[in-house]
Amino acid sequence: MIKLSRVALALVLLSAAATAVVADDYPSRPITMIVPFAAGGPTDVIGRLLAQNMGQTLGQNVIVEDVTGAAGTVGVGRVAHAPPDGYTLSLGHWSTHVANGAIYKLPYDLLNDLSPITLLPSNPMLIVARGSIPAKDLKELVSWVKDHPNATMGTAGVGSGSHIAGVYFEKLTGAHVQFVPYRGTDPALLDLMAGRIDVMFDQVSEASQKLQDGRIRAFAVTAKTRLPSLPDIPTVDEVGLPGLYINIWYGLWAPKGTPADIIAKLDKAAVAAMADPAVQKRFAELGLDMPPPDQQTPQALGALQKAEIDKWWPIIKAAGIQAE
Repeated sequence: MIKLSRVALALVLLSAAATAVVADDYPSRPITMIVPFAAGGPTDVIGRLLAQNMGQTLGQNVIVEDVTGAAGTVGVGRVAHAPPDGYTLSLGHWSTHVANGAIYKLPYDLLNDLSPITLLPSNPMLIVARGSIPAKDLKELVSWVKDHPNATMGTAGVGSGSHIAGVYFEKLTGAHVQFVPYRGTDPALLDLMAGRIDVMFDQVSEASQKLQDGRIRAFAVTAKTRLPSLPDIPTVDEVGLPGLYINIWYGLWAPKGTPADIIAKLDKAAVAAMADPAVQKRFAELGLDMPPPDQQTPQALGALQKAEIDKWWPIIKAAGIQAE
């Protein structure tokens, strides 16, 4: 029995040493960052900015792979089922890692099958309307919508962030709109600019580029503070709709079971990327809001994801939003 115990102890020590060696050598080959949307979109742009800089810190290439399908669920699932060795990462946001869990029957668990790495920049939404609507501010816009039962609100598709934001708008204001789903944000914005729909919610990084010629107007930003990139646009609190906070925050995850020291290395590399002046400049141009340094942690991302699931899942389910 004594010899067996010694053998068992030796095996435990050998296994621990092997794990330490693997962690110390990490990464020894390129890392794949799965972006669950098409190339060229906001998530892909953020991923490529981070990947290039993280690769320099880690000493290995970080390769962005766009895996599309089912509003991001295919790409996230690819990571959830990958080996927990730190070589397959999930870049996603509020829709993919919160809202989709209430809309789709996922073959994975967003909280239990993924390990948070880093909270990344966020992208608040703007409440925008066609330029010919007579409302002067958000209160008047809400009144106008209530007075027009056929008022239309464009969305980037059923279950998209813009759709859920519209549902929340209805819940807080008592107004009702006719939702018009599109295949993505760009066609919805084009119809808004052309006056074919009345109002919509859209991420700052996209809508802000269309505000220049006056064909659409922004009434508020769905954040607690004004944005440095758009300082003249008031917050929802300032214009009479307190609490209408909708923030498309981004994050980085690994498969559940990824060793803590590998998570720490990845977090350190992501934090270093966000501290790079060139990356910060590009994020600012995209209208992204950087999280404070003490929130750029696995713990902060995990806590935020859990809190957002607790907040949004009941709202989404009560609205009966389901995948088409």
